Amino acid sequence: MPKVNPEILRWARETAGLNVEEAAEKIGLNAARGVAGSDRLTMLEAGEVEPSRPLLLKMAALYRRPILTFYLANPPAVAARGEDFRTLPADFAQRDAALVDTLLREVRARQDMVRAVLEAEEEADRLGFVGSLQGQRDPEAIAAAIRRSLDFDLQIFCHGSGRGTPRGFAYLRDRVEAAGIFVLLIGNLSSHHSALNVELFRGFALADPVAPFVVINDQDSEQAWSFTLLHELAHIWLGQTGVSGGGPSNAVETLCNDVAGSILLPTAEIAAEDNLAGAAQERIAARISAIAESRQVSHSMVAYKLYREGIIDQRMWSSVTALFRQRWLRSKAAQRDRARESEGGPSYYIVRRHKLGNRLVELAKRMLADGALSPSKAATILGVKPSNVYPLTNSAA
Repeated sequence: MPKVNPEILRWARETAGLNVEEAAEKIGLNAARGVAGSDRLTMLEAGEVEPSRPLLLKMAALYRRPILTFYLANPPAVAARGEDFRTLPADFAQRDAALVDTLLREVRARQDMVRAVLEAEEEADRLGFVGSLQGQRDPEAIAAAIRRSLDFDLQIFCHGSGRGTPRGFAYLRDRVEAAGIFVLLIGNLSSHHSALNVELFRGFALADPVAPFVVINDQDSEQAWSFTLLHELAHIWLGQTGVSGGGPSNAVETLCNDVAGSILLPTAEIAAEDNLAGAAQERIAARISAIAESRQVSHSMVAYKLYREGIIDQRMWSSVTALFRQRWLRSKAAQRDRARESEGGPSYYIVRRHKLGNRLVELAKRMLADGALSPSKAATILGVKPSNVYPLTNSAA
């Protein structure tokens, strides 16, 4: 067996966003013979000491790298994340960047496996809408194309069909998955300690013509998921792979926001709210709440549409957006407290299926039955342990 490359030990730690002290503590590298754990890790990264196999396994798990990576001659090239559409906060930390990069790397690996199995089973049908509007800058034209492809009905989205059709995001996600797009809800890297702040990452689109993926940060409010999903669909119709987050300070993000807003809250309807121009914040906030509740959308989206239509100015938009965010944060904290006090709740498999989406789970189930996927490969695609694959794929949709 070749020796571990100490240069890669250091590279893996740094790209995981950890300093020497943090990494040593997390892998359980304690002081020994008068040498501090952090100093022992520094010696390992300098090649002065060879790591044991158990220690290397802990490093691989902490840094979220395959163990074979540590035996490469050189650190691997950084995987392309596509375009970075984000406007990041000033205090964006290296650890935050590492968490986002790790998520994107893992999603790309899962998407590559999905595409490979579709190609192997001769099911790799190209989806004509991916990249079909490359270069288009008219949000209404993009919105119309998305509505047609999804056969999207705004009335069902807002109010249901009266035949048991789910409202809001569930209905939209069903339409998107039926069109051939995989929609995943991911807001952390397997633990609440790795939660991804929505200011750093709201959504991610892989504009692949065979297996397009959209990832939504489920740390955001559920009412915001539909807007994020449609925003990322605009990127797919434009043929753009990339990550979105922060404020809409560039032309592409503003365009995709306008597309999502046009679908969920048409301009003609928001224009009817022009009597809010110059109104007090209390009145504007109350009206935004009423619209958001009736239309199954987030308060921030309604505020954004009012701003884009010139009904409220930028100062009022910023003010009401901050107000609703503070309300949501308080509500989220209260919800966490209630969850700690209550017993029971949805099973692990119901939660996992909800996050993965029916399209991905059903694909894995079908390919397992056909022998095209082994349980271990299905586990990688689904992001679960191999022992959980069959219970998950056999769980109720």
